Amino acid sequence: MSELTTAARLPKRIAVVSVHTSPLDQPGKGDAGGLNVYVMETAKRLASRGIEVDLFTRRTTSSQSSQLEIADGVKIHHLEAGPFEKIKKEDLPGQLCAVTAGLMRAEAAKPVGWYDLIHSHYWLSGHVGWVVAERWGVPLVHTMHTMAAVKNASLAEGDSPEPNLRLFGEEQVVTAAKRLIANTNDEANQLTDYYGADPATIDVVHPGVDLDVFSPGCKRTAREKLGLAPDSLVVGFIGRLQMLKSPETTLKAAAEILKLHPEWRSRLKVLVCGDESGTHGVTQQVLHDLANGLDISDNFVYLPPSTRERLRDVYRACDIVTVPSYSESFGLVALEAQACGTPVVARNVGGLNTAVANGVSGLLIDSHNPSVWGREIARLLSDDAMRTDMGNKARRHAEQFSWSNTVTGLIESYQKALK
Repeated sequence: MSELTTAARLPKRIAVVSVHTSPLDQPGKGDAGGLNVYVMETAKRLASRGIEVDLFTRRTTSSQSSQLEIADGVKIHHLEAGPFEKIKKEDLPGQLCAVTAGLMRAEAAKPVGWYDLIHSHYWLSGHVGWVVAERWGVPLVHTMHTMAAVKNASLAEGDSPEPNLRLFGEEQVVTAAKRLIANTNDEANQLTDYYGADPATIDVVHPGVDLDVFSPGCKRTAREKLGLAPDSLVVGFIGRLQMLKSPETTLKAAAEILKLHPEWRSRLKVLVCGDESGTHGVTQQVLHDLANGLDISDNFVYLPPSTRERLRDVYRACDIVTVPSYSESFGLVALEAQACGTPVVARNVGGLNTAVANGVSGLLIDSHNPSVWGREIARLLSDDAMRTDMGNKARRHAEQFSWSNTVTGLIESYQKALK
């Protein structure tokens, strides 16, 4: 550990706020994704280092208990704010007062000074954290995860820009937070360029990956579990189905691959694992219709979001995993795939140029041109030696990003906030 970690004051208890999605939600479904994984994985590891974590989120079903201990030192609190179900993320700003009141009531039942700081995730949580931190007299640490200004600068065709409500809200959170956690140096620069953040308040802490769960394994066995032939050529897309993530790029690339290699028609499989997400979600039917229009319906395989263990089989079964997002603060899918020894072909945006070592553990592409994607993926599929070498290096690259390292970085940021 650094000198700061050993010398500065450690927090005893922290309140973690995630308003728009619960850490318990299944990643790849609805609004759940990398943020959920991040919050859950870091909370458990913070607790293992002696820091108690209370996670506050909005109650979304009547069956959810108000409080749930999910690990030693980690509790989830479900706060009532608005209807349990059928409320869109875009409508949540109207419920922030209710969430804030619920959080204040929860703290009021504790002895004075119970929490040392608040760590909020995503701008909605930041607004709750901002008010509550001032009321409690504790510092606010905030992680954006995604930023409206960045998303608006690289919109998918047909997608709608993020509203000014969010842009202004993010600016306010940046000003209110004592420390800002950026996933990468690129994101740190975006915080200063788009929102005027003081560089001295930003700590770059890379997200991690569970290297025990996501690990290399037998490709043949994984394919048997998924009903895929052993000699298939499998190109995968894993994640939320929305315009921002651009799953259609993977399907269009598959059609281009078959133009280059028609002899692969019976072997090529383009596997999509995820579910419709957000206002501009992409439905299963849209993808099926696209596959049919591209004449690759027999090559298209859809899988719903699944447990981490089953997701590991998906990564292992793939020859290549694609991440064609228009923007990405980091790209946990890319890291999980590489941890399983699977090369990644990704769009050269945001944190993906950190998550993927270009030319080493995968390839980064500077456009969404399906011909380019098809050509680069086909090049990897054609070269078993290159693909195997990249797969081995992918695992070694992923090993640099452990959740243990992430938590060390978070603790150092917390200590700075408490100075």
